[in-house]
Amino acid sequence: MLYIHRRKIIFNIFFTLSILSLYGQGRMNNINYDGLKKKNHYFGLTLGYNYSSFKIEHSKRLIDNSTYKINEGIGNPGLTLSVITNFKLGEYFDYRLLPSISLGYRKLTYAPTNGGPLQEDLLESVFGEIPMLIRYTSAPYRDKKMFILGGVKYAYDFASNSRSDKSRFDIVRISPHDFQFEIGAGLQFFLPFFIFTPEIKFSHGLNNLLIYDGKLIESTIIDKLYSKTWTISFHFEG
Repeated sequence: MLYIHRRKIIFNIFFTLSILSLYGQGRMNNINYDGLKKKNHYFGLTLGYNYSSFKIEHSKRLIDNSTYKINEGIGNPGLTLSVITNFKLGEYFDYRLLPSISLGYRKLTYAPTNGGPLQEDLLESVFGEIPMLIRYTSAPYRDKKMFILGGVKYAYDFASNSRSDKSRFDIVRISPHDFQFEIGAGLQFFLPFFIFTPEIKFSHGLNNLLIYDGKLIESTIIDKLYSKTWTISFHFEG
């Protein structure tokens, strides 16, 4: 029994030393991270690819409507450009402010119940956005960090059709103001001169964008309209 007990002690010591050795090697290989970790804040630029669409809540009036059946909002690709300001909140937390310009367009598609051709509303957008995010990062290993993040974003659509003349444009109108929550994850690569960060993020609107128009059938069959967006971003920071 004593022999077995000694073997367990030796195994535990060897296992612990092995883990510490691997961890130490990882820490020793954080050369680029160690050169940047003393900075309390830093700046950067972002190039992003977004895919935006609508989440639709159908109106109860749709049941009594015999003219159209509305399909889910169709997503389309777009481009996002951001300026990054990152403030460190300790070793593992960051506060991130990313003023952005985002380009894109979305579609609403209606299917006439009489079998006629589909009707599409094409809604082009140019957003000015202000995401405010908190990021939680892992401990560094070989000049890499994983992270998750979350926060809120305000977006203003400069190309919104909310101010269009109703008598000229027979389409659904949406509000230019949008508040969204955001969640995401990514990986930081600490390179000799900058930090390269690929990231994926999901955004979902919190407020109803639909501007109701009782004279427009396409508007009356929608109860609520929310934005939703997937964004793949590449950050260059340092």
